Amino acid sequence: MLTLRYLAIDTFRENVAFLNRQCAAYKVEDFLGLGRVEVRGNGKALPAVLNIVDDSSILKPDEIGLSAPAFRHLGMPDGARVEVRHPHPPVSFEMVRAKVTGAELDQAALDAVVRDIAAQRYSKIEVAAFLVACAGFMTTDEVLGLTRAMVAAGARLTWDLPRVVDKHCIGGIPGNRTSMIVVPLVAAHGLPIPKTSSRAITSPAGTADTMEVLANVDVPVERMQEMVRTVKGCLVWGGHVNLSPADDVLIAVERPLAVDTREQLVASILSKKVAAGSSHLLVDIPVGPSAKVRSMAEAVRLRKLFEFVGDKLGLVLEVAITDGSQPVGFGIGPVLEARDVMAVLRNEPAAPADLRERALHLAGTIIEFDPAVRGGTGVRRARELLESGAALAAMERIITEQGPPPRPSRLGDLVHEVAASGDGVVTAIDCYRIARIARLAGAPSEKGAGIDLLHKVGATVRKGEPLYRIHAHTAPDFAFARGHADEDSGVRINGGNGENHP
Repeated sequence: MLTLRYLAIDTFRENVAFLNRQCAAYKVEDFLGLGRVEVRGNGKALPAVLNIVDDSSILKPDEIGLSAPAFRHLGMPDGARVEVRHPHPPVSFEMVRAKVTGAELDQAALDAVVRDIAAQRYSKIEVAAFLVACAGFMTTDEVLGLTRAMVAAGARLTWDLPRVVDKHCIGGIPGNRTSMIVVPLVAAHGLPIPKTSSRAITSPAGTADTMEVLANVDVPVERMQEMVRTVKGCLVWGGHVNLSPADDVLIAVERPLAVDTREQLVASILSKKVAAGSSHLLVDIPVGPSAKVRSMAEAVRLRKLFEFVGDKLGLVLEVAITDGSQPVGFGIGPVLEARDVMAVLRNEPAAPADLRERALHLAGTIIEFDPAVRGGTGVRRARELLESGAALAAMERIITEQGPPPRPSRLGDLVHEVAASGDGVVTAIDCYRIARIARLAGAPSEKGAGIDLLHKVGATVRKGEPLYRIHAHTAPDFAFARGHADEDSGVRINGGNGENHP
């Protein structure tokens, strides 16, 4: 037996255990072949990657340390007594091997694989094997089976309400923070909309990151349910809710591999929404040359897959195919995006019109899920709620109920203006490049970092005129972002002679 120790090391969703090389109770060499151990105690078991410590000031020979995620998953107190065993290879991995060789997996096989992934029994390499095998080919029935398995592997919220609405954007467009406008609009109309959102993994901000500028998003599920009953909506981080936990494991491996197939995308989104108890869902698919979906044909194929799986799961589902040709709004990064959102809700004259109109269109579609609303009048109703101040009042109620943010956020005071390289008209803005620059500036971990766009596609600019401002808090982030922008600003300018300037 060993004494459990909490080590304040964030291993980002991976369970890692640490043993002293001179471990008093076990031969460390016995575990090095697999590089994994199973930590057991009080009827609980946790598979974990094994790392070795040679410094006894960090970990003593009679102790086992767990990284922050592993400690949370095991759920035992610091100082508890635990034992270490060889982990049993998950039987379900035989089904992954079958998938690698071209087999089609049935519901029982997918259930077994997803249960083991959610229970952290797979290493990252094994998860990667499953993702790559599925990326090779998946039938529509497998997508449906994977979605059902992901729902079944976690918690599932239930609501004693005739309809619970939600929206989801597949992402890829910087500044597209429509959820923070749609939720108060829909809540002001009276439809319940419990919005659980993720934090950014590879983008400059997720909805939860931006909302955290205005309010606490770390809200337990019981409080979230109470909010929906009282103020009709919320904008919270989904980490507390344990909805489709296998999806979180898959995403952590999927993003570094850049494996993001439409089949996995559909299973990921719909499993979370079904587990959240949604009955009616709007999916936003932006299409553009630097978006996730780059052609209308691809968008239509994705829409049909959403519709097929959604129908089988009993969801009332609408898909909106929207313009993803350039960033939405002016701000990219949590503080700047929160500024844009509140400008729209406050009906400020300088508020970004594209963000406002996109949010009104999406909110109007959701409002038409209300049987009392006549078809085609949803956008008009949404506009009335915005212009009357009802949506702003709903947002203020949501902010009050969620409580203040954990710490105040301010705009980064290191500022660099990226200038036009020539006269002409802005013909394109590369969403991927702009998002990358904003992230290098420090967003979203530094909430005040990011990009403030000064011109959009169609604007006429003069040589030397600022195209956008980079904001950062620290000198290294500032230098990284400036260097990346100097290589390629991401903004294309077509001069009068037809020349394109980067």
